[in-house]
Amino acid sequence: MNKAYEKLMDCCKSVKEKIGEFEPKIAIVLGTGLNAFGERVEKTAVIDYKDIDGFPVSTVVGHAGRFIFGYVKSVPVVVMQGRVHYYEGYSMEDVILPIRLMGLLGAEVLFLTNGVGAVNRSYQPGDFMLITDHLSLFIPSPLIGENVEELGTRFPDMTNVYRKELCRMIREAAEEEKIPLREGVYVQLTGPQYETPEEIRVLERLGGDVVGMSTVCEAIAGNHMGMKVCGISAVGNMGAGICDEILVHEPKDDIPEAFERLVTTSVVKISALLFG
Repeated sequence: MNKAYEKLMDCCKSVKEKIGEFEPKIAIVLGTGLNAFGERVEKTAVIDYKDIDGFPVSTVVGHAGRFIFGYVKSVPVVVMQGRVHYYEGYSMEDVILPIRLMGLLGAEVLFLTNGVGAVNRSYQPGDFMLITDHLSLFIPSPLIGENVEELGTRFPDMTNVYRKELCRMIREAAEEEKIPLREGVYVQLTGPQYETPEEIRVLERLGGDVVGMSTVCEAIAGNHMGMKVCGISAVGNMGAGICDEILVHEPKDDIPEAFERLVTTSVVKISALLFG
């Protein structure tokens, strides 16, 4: 058996022993500064990453490092409260292991969130952006290496990664909640350093709207194994050189109330669309 797949199955077995018969329908990944959403979940189980044998552990401030299993307005979910990143020194196989694990546990939808810097100069800190596409040109593909046929095809199509029907539900949720919502392209770089002003200008010319250090590899992995992917970015700052500020990593403990409403309403609408 492929070693990465064997490790994944071991992690899956370990988690199933802890959550019993609970089966999530939607997997939600919380990005930097957005961990507090997990506290809004009606919990049935909480598992620290460190308590799953062989599982990668988040080392970044602002990432709690645990799974929350429970309900958002009666929708069964698994919430990844803090992710692991390529820049922490993990292999791409380990970075995407949590995504594959949540898929194997039953999640059919992968709802990605993140904190980002704005490349698009019309954006402002505090904006939310619906991810409609991404650029993966600057990171190693998480699918490099031996393909695991049990998870997906060797050459997955990437035409519709961020599913149009899910994007429509998020738009409807934003309209219902009266929350302004941008739409655009997410660019993942490896980090951990922030970008230079010239790098921001290059990303702008390539069509990027926001930039971060996660998400794209997760979207690729989820799409590879047939999960329906969608995502929202929360703009924390403008990219280097756009305005006169020094970029620092200072995640906040609270989240915008609008973010909670947008994600909650989106989850409910997506669940009604897909699962009735």
